[in-house]
Amino acid sequence: MWQQLYDQLQNTADRHILVVGDYMIDRYLYGDAERISPEAPVPVLRVVKQEDALGGAGSVVADIAALGAKAHAIGVTGDDADAGVLTQLLIKAGVDASGLVRIKGRPTTRKTRLIGLAQHRHRQQLIRIDDESSEPITDLAPLLAHVDRLLPQCHAICIEDYNKGVITPALVKAIIERAAKRKVPVLVDPASISDYSRYAGATIITPNRTETEKAIGGKRLRTMDDVRNAAKQIHAACHTQFVCVTLDAEGAALIHPDGTCEHVHTVARDVYDVTGAGDEVLAALAVGMAAGASLSEAVALANIAGGLEVEKFGCVPITRDEMLGEILLQHNKDGGKLRTLEMLIPELARRRSRGEKVAFTNGCFDLLHAGHVSNFAFCKQHADVLVVGLNSDDSVRRQGKGTNRPIVEQADRVAVLSALTDIDYLVIFDDDIPLRLIETIKPDVLLKGADWAGKTVVGQDIVEKHGGKVLLVPMLEGRSTSALIQRIREST
Repeated sequence: MWQQLYDQLQNTADRHILVVGDYMIDRYLYGDAERISPEAPVPVLRVVKQEDALGGAGSVVADIAALGAKAHAIGVTGDDADAGVLTQLLIKAGVDASGLVRIKGRPTTRKTRLIGLAQHRHRQQLIRIDDESSEPITDLAPLLAHVDRLLPQCHAICIEDYNKGVITPALVKAIIERAAKRKVPVLVDPASISDYSRYAGATIITPNRTETEKAIGGKRLRTMDDVRNAAKQIHAACHTQFVCVTLDAEGAALIHPDGTCEHVHTVARDVYDVTGAGDEVLAALAVGMAAGASLSEAVALANIAGGLEVEKFGCVPITRDEMLGEILLQHNKDGGKLRTLEMLIPELARRRSRGEKVAFTNGCFDLLHAGHVSNFAFCKQHADVLVVGLNSDDSVRRQGKGTNRPIVEQADRVAVLSALTDIDYLVIFDDDIPLRLIETIKPDVLLKGADWAGKTVVGQDIVEKHGGKVLLVPMLEGRSTSALIQRIREST
C-alpha cells in the first residue's frame, strides 16, 4: 500500500477542502513565577512572552494546508481585535480565511493559558481562561453562503465541532444535503457529547476511544477486540456511513456500514505530547480522501500523521514532506536502497528531524574492491546515514576511463552496492559531476578519496556554507579499479 499512499500525497496541490467549525485562538502567556502574592497564597506571574496559535478548527485547517491541499476556513468570530489576530494566523498558515463571519456582540473564542516558569525552568500551566460564547448560531445564511460559494471546487468538507455554538444540527443537515448533491465526502470530528444524531448522514466520523465510550453509554473499549465486538453498536450510535475510532498506540478501527470492523495498525512511537493528534488525524483523513485514496488508505495516512504529531510538543502541523519521508522510512526495506532524488529528499528530511546526520560520497564503482568497502566503512563512521551517488553508464563513458567502461552496467552496480550494509541510499546521476545532487541533498559530511588532497572538491563550498564539513577518505594502497583492470588484462 505504501506506494499508493506516497502517490496520493503527491496529488494534493489542487485539492480543495472546507473546514467548518469552531475557530479559536490559543494564547500562551509565559512568565516567571518567583514569588507569592502578599494578597493571597497564589503565585505572581510576571509575563515575559506571549504566543498566539490556532486552536479548534483553526488547527485542523492549518494541518490541511501543511499537507499541501487548498484549505478554506468557514466559521464565526467576534467583531473585535482578536478576530484580526485569528485571521492573520490563518493567512500565515496558508489558509483561505474569507469564509469567516464576524458577529457583533459575540467574542472571538480565545483560550488563554498562563504558563509559569520557576527559575526560568519547570514550565507549568497555572490556569486557563476562556473568552467565548457557546450560544447556538441562529442565522445560518452567511455561513451557508460561503459553503455555496466554495463547494463547487471542493473535494471534501470537514466539520470540527467543539460545541461552541457553530455546529448546530440545522447547519450540519444543510451542509450534508449540499455535499451529497455533489458527491463530496463530509468528515466529522465530534464534540465531547453523548448524542451524535446531529451528524446523521455524514460520510465518516472520527471519535477517539474515550469519546466512543461516551457515545455508547459508557461501555469500556480497552482492546481492539472490545471495539470489534461493539462495532454495530458504535455504528448505530454515530449515525454516519463509516466510523473511524482512533485507538492511540493500537492504530484505528474502521467500521463499515454493515458493522464489519477493519483494524488499521500504526507504528509504535515515543509519545512526547498528544496535543493536536486528533486534529492531525482528521486533516490527513480528509486530504487522503480528497486525493482519491480509499477509506482504508486514508485511515492509514491519518495514522501516520497522528503518530508524527505525538512526537512533537504542542499543535505543530505535520508537513507533506514529513509524511512522504515517514512513508518511505516505514517501507525502506520494501523499496530497497535505490532512490530518485525526488523521493530521497523527504526521507532524508524525516531522518534529519530525528537528529541524524547525512554523509555523501560518489563514484563509478565499476569493479567493487576492498578499497571501496573500506571507504564506505570510513564514511559511515562520520554520519548516521550514508548516501552514495552513482555515475550512470552514460556518465561513466564520458569520464575518459576507456572505451570499454563501464565494465559492469549500472543495474548490476546498484545490486552489488545495495548489498553493503554501510550504504543506506543510492542515487544514480547522469551529470559529469554530482554538483546538483550535493546542492539538493546538502550533506552534513562530504567525503572524497585522499587522492583529492590539494584539489578543490566539487560541492565543498555548498557543504561548508550550510555548516557541514569535507573529509578525505584514507585509501588502501594498491587498490583501484584501474589497477584491477590492468592486472586482468595482463593475465589474459
